[in-house]
Amino acid sequence: MRMRLRAGILVGAGLLAVGAGPAHGADAPSAESAAGSVQYTVQDLGTLGGTRSEATAIDGNTVVGSSLTSGDAAEHAFAYDLRRHTMTDLGTLGGSSRATHVEGDYVVGESNPSTDGPVHGFAYNTRTRRLVDIGTLGGSSTHITDLSGDTVVGTSSLSGDTITHAFAYSLRTRTMTDLGSLAGPSGHSTAAAVSGATVVGSSSLPDTPDTPASTTHGFAYNLRTRTMTDLGTLGGSSSTANDISGSTVVGQSRTAGNRLTGYAYDLRTGTRTDLGSHFLTAQLISGSTVVGGDGMLSSSFDLTTHTSAVIGSGRGVTEVKQITGKVMAGNNFAPNSFAFVARADNGDFTYLASLGGRNSSATQVDRNGVVAGKAALAPADPTNANGPFHAAVWVPHTVA
Repeated sequence: MRMRLRAGILVGAGLLAVGAGPAHGADAPSAESAAGSVQYTVQDLGTLGGTRSEATAIDGNTVVGSSLTSGDAAEHAFAYDLRRHTMTDLGTLGGSSRATHVEGDYVVGESNPSTDGPVHGFAYNTRTRRLVDIGTLGGSSTHITDLSGDTVVGTSSLSGDTITHAFAYSLRTRTMTDLGSLAGPSGHSTAAAVSGATVVGSSSLPDTPDTPASTTHGFAYNLRTRTMTDLGTLGGSSSTANDISGSTVVGQSRTAGNRLTGYAYDLRTGTRTDLGSHFLTAQLISGSTVVGGDGMLSSSFDLTTHTSAVIGSGRGVTEVKQITGKVMAGNNFAPNSFAFVARADNGDFTYLASLGGRNSSATQVDRNGVVAGKAALAPADPTNANGPFHAAVWVPHTVA
């Protein structure tokens, strides 16, 4: 199962919304679905001895994220076992670390080899308890964006740190492959997501009078044939590729009229679907369901029926962070930040409770509907809205 994070343009708003402050406005919405059939119980995962922690990904019984250590001296990646209720410190490459993805026995994330040094990707095996630096493409840094099976993808700097390329790293062979760019070795590229043997991302184009160096196109890279395909545009000059499910890629494109819009592209048939202006940001896909936003509201789009629907009540700003099947997890800023889980098939929308404070934040939802994120504790000072945030999961259960 693929797990990924999307920051989108709403991260800044989210940080402002969840910060501690006077508790103004209405109380947090009830943590109950519109249909009343599913409710969620929040569980505090604790910390590695410090005051704060957050969960960033979940797969089965393993939740990963980062936590401050004792005395708030450093931030370390952790893996939490939901069966044993234990949090394991994954260590670092020398400085701080944070876990971003988990699948099966592997946790991946980013760490500084030295306290003030550049970031490298790491892989941690929960069976052998070994942390491995996945290296770079010759430069000083790597950034991980996705994990699927035994393939990690991201972006790394080349020697000299002036050029960055997308890469794929095999957890099985411990080898990193430079995916290159549509402009050749001197071009720039970034990887956004991987599904099976296909990596998608964005790349600069050959610098010609008609295509300035700043122009990018979405690409799909086949790890078996080692070929990169330009996904083109909806008639305009530029595009991006942000996610993939099966053979369908989603991203953003300019049209012939220079309009920005979301799109879906089927790699098998070459069919390109204009999703419209409500899918400009944070495009995600699971099966035939696409989600995205317009800077205010998130919407879903069914590629089978070509119907779309607004996610939530339309109050405030909504951002979907991840979708698995028909279930989405995200955050609603109205004006405070409240985590939510929603369904694309029936429109159910459920607010997720905090741990005694006002705010909560969701990042991932697994195949069982368990949501991972962070939630605020009750504040020590009653003039504040929140105490510290702890990593949390919300577990669904059916009620009569």
